[in-house]
Amino acid sequence: MKPSRLSCEETFLRLDDYLDRRLDETERTEVELHLATCEVCAREYQFESRVIAEVKSKLGRVDVPAGLAERVAKRLAGA
Repeated sequence: MKPSRLSCEETFLRLDDYLDRRLDETERTEVELHLATCEVCAREYQFESRVIAEVKSKLGRVDVPAGLAERVAKRLAGA
């Protein structure tokens, strides 16, 4: 079955889930097909992808206060 063509709006609405790898194979393929043919959406994807990479990079350099991980884990266990 040939995938349907997504509009820019439909692609934009799925972009966060695509970046987080939360789309099924069919949706992922549809987004990738759109990104391959739409320069505007491809630029948005590249921008968001770079932002996420930069945030991850900065988070890796943040010192976490002693005991924070344990306190968070306890609160999550109690929720």
